[in-house]
Amino acid sequence: MLSDAEVKNEFKKKAQQHPEQYYPVETLKELGFKRKQCACCQWFWTTINAQHCGEPACSGGFGFIGNSPAKKRLSYTDVWKRFSKIHEKLGYTPIKRYPVVARWNSTVDFTIASIAAFQPFVVTGEVEPPANPLVIPQFCLRFPDIDNVGITGHHVGFVMMGQHAFVQPENYNKNKYVKDHLEWLNQGMGLSNEDIIVHEDSWAGGGNFGPCVEFFSKGLEISNQVYMQYEVTSSGAKELKIKVLDMGQGQERAAWFTQGKASIYETSFPDVVKKLRDLTGVEFDEEFMKKFAPLSSLLNVQEVSDINLAWNNVAKKLSMNLQDLRKKILPLAGLYSVAEHTRALLISIHDGALPSNVGGMYNLRVILRRALSFIDRYKWNIDICDVAEWHVKELKEQYPELEHSLISVRKILEVEKLKYNATKQKTASTVQKVIDKDLTTEKLIELYDSQGITPELLKEEAEKINKEINVPENFYSLVADRHAGKEQETSAEHEEKIYFGSVNPTSALYFGDWKLVECRSKVASIKDKYVVLDQTVFYPVSGGQIHDEGTINGQKVIDVFKQDTLIVHKLAEKPNFFVNDTVNCKVDFERRKQLTQHHTSTHIINASARKVLGSHINQASAKKAVDHAYIDVTHYELISDEDLKKIEDEANNIVKSCIPIIKLFMPRSEAEKKYTPHIYQGGVAPGKELRIVNIENVEVEACGGTHLNNTSEAELIKILKSTKVKDGVVRIFFVAGKAAKDYVFEQLNLISALAKELDVPPNCIPSRAEELFEKWKLARKAVNKGKQINLKELELSKKEIYGGDIVKKLSELLKTQPEYLVKSIQRFKREFEEFKNKLKH
Repeated sequence: MLSDAEVKNEFKKKAQQHPEQYYPVETLKELGFKRKQCACCQWFWTTINAQHCGEPACSGGFGFIGNSPAKKRLSYTDVWKRFSKIHEKLGYTPIKRYPVVARWNSTVDFTIASIAAFQPFVVTGEVEPPANPLVIPQFCLRFPDIDNVGITGHHVGFVMMGQHAFVQPENYNKNKYVKDHLEWLNQGMGLSNEDIIVHEDSWAGGGNFGPCVEFFSKGLEISNQVYMQYEVTSSGAKELKIKVLDMGQGQERAAWFTQGKASIYETSFPDVVKKLRDLTGVEFDEEFMKKFAPLSSLLNVQEVSDINLAWNNVAKKLSMNLQDLRKKILPLAGLYSVAEHTRALLISIHDGALPSNVGGMYNLRVILRRALSFIDRYKWNIDICDVAEWHVKELKEQYPELEHSLISVRKILEVEKLKYNATKQKTASTVQKVIDKDLTTEKLIELYDSQGITPELLKEEAEKINKEINVPENFYSLVADRHAGKEQETSAEHEEKIYFGSVNPTSALYFGDWKLVECRSKVASIKDKYVVLDQTVFYPVSGGQIHDEGTINGQKVIDVFKQDTLIVHKLAEKPNFFVNDTVNCKVDFERRKQLTQHHTSTHIINASARKVLGSHINQASAKKAVDHAYIDVTHYELISDEDLKKIEDEANNIVKSCIPIIKLFMPRSEAEKKYTPHIYQGGVAPGKELRIVNIENVEVEACGGTHLNNTSEAELIKILKSTKVKDGVVRIFFVAGKAAKDYVFEQLNLISALAKELDVPPNCIPSRAEELFEKWKLARKAVNKGKQINLKELELSKKEIYGGDIVKKLSELLKTQPEYLVKSIQRFKREFEEFKNKLKH
């Protein structure tokens, strides 16, 4: 199979040989465009006698700065308002953006383009789009250009205004699509066709490809329109069942072009940039930047082989000394980076992302620490939390939802700042150890990755001893590349693959009422101890919930699992029935009830944790067993005992409120539209239809597990403890229903046994045990060192101090598990008496 680049290049040659077949030639000719070829070999269309294709290298750079041909001067938020209004008149439906955290797509962490909001299900035709055709202001994240931010005009976080259609091949009309886009460029941005050059190009990615056209004006690519029409197969190109229009235009770029300013950052978030300049005193020399901006693309660290040489060349073109150029540009680039990175962090955290050292989320920490390092380097009096708040105000008209999570965003950024400062202090000694060594790029990345030591900190320390450290200009991009891939969690719930022949899918009867535990079924297939039925009440291991147990015709079922569309039952012994027999199925009711209580309680705790801790809480994974359950949630620190108690109280308030739990199947597009992609908690549910579990006004999730009919059926929820699973993920262990009642009963018995052993009332156990422990340590120390000690010092009193959470306090004090507390107390008492006897003699 060819690579995407090879597919693209091969198809481009073919398409350019037959432009009428692949490009919107009919519309272009109708509007007076003529086809020409540039000296660089690029084919393009123009309404004037243009001699070049409009690429910066061919046109001499950006020609719109200070002289934009656009007759409309659009502010950042005006761009989307006008774009959506014009497209609505053309028959497109404007929809709200999807989260930048791509919960609906298990293959990626973030939404990287507007079309990604509809991958994979809509693009493949499996699911209907929310509207068709549509336009969307999709916020996106891309990390390869981190080191270019502030200099070349690149952004990590940006809004891609998408124009999309998903239609049958016979209804696909690229001539209409290009006419619609030119209508926006003409009427929306005020560009005449004389100022537009259209390139013929191609696109390939994700196994699909097609022709595309790019729109240039005055050296800037304004937008591009992809006609996704073909699938790559081993036998060649295959026409897609659903053909896709994928037009993407950066909102930042449109505002910059129409205003013609010297910096895209000045037009992307002008209010924030002004506040930062006022605070820092960093100057923006408009006339100088007009000269620098057209040359800034020459400093793209992703495209030049020698960045130092590139800086020298730009300095020569500007007739400047290199150091003077850097001194003028770099502080401004740092200021722009603080503004840009903070906006990316604000929207990402609002959408449920957390900076961490794991997977793609690590890149959020990279841009956060890059912003903080600029603040440190230039000793600016800037609070990144304030910058986030300024962005909220500036974006309020387009993204009003950001205001609701500002408190949570502030708290997360504050925690990250504390971690950053702690890392700086902790690594000071490490810096001294490595500063004299030969620090290669690989070693610099390793130090940053493993210990958080930034290259800026290293350079600062090196300067103190007159040593120079060479840090690659694309350092942060190199770090980001290491964490670009989606972190994969392999959790095959059943590895056995059994061939059953041609069998119809099993009908699952457990989705409705969890209390349905009996049915009569027809045997569809048997392989050894494995049985497939036409329908079943047995729940297979799935979604973190373990399987049901019970009997089929009186024979014990010990395992149940899904295999493609079949539900497979494993018996303890070979079945005494045959294919086509009708059998009686009976699930162990008490086991089903306990598992169902734990599963519904997982949803309840998820909602409760979000209410107590903040909107960033999302389920990462979960397990529901019989004796206990746990849920992993996204959180930036270990949950305190106080907050765990609040979560437990909130969960039990939900239980006591007797809230109905609605379970129904809905088309995926309808569910996403009604409830947002928040429904994807802990993973992506497959299929055109989703089973929605709605605890009314509490939590809505796409989930295929067994669930209660009312929250009251959970009876009681007890949180046992929480532990840190990895950076940014905390595990909450809990029990519900009978398991919770059993736990409470065990604790009461344990407290009674401890009170008896220590000969004190229950509320005095902690103080009495602590006293015993301290006296034991004192006696042991005296015996080990052969010292004399006044035995009166070892007499135990009976302190009567209220002890709070008795079992937990004792467990922590004695460093043991609750079930071993009595034995531990007995051991300490026994050893204490032995020590006292030794001291007497």
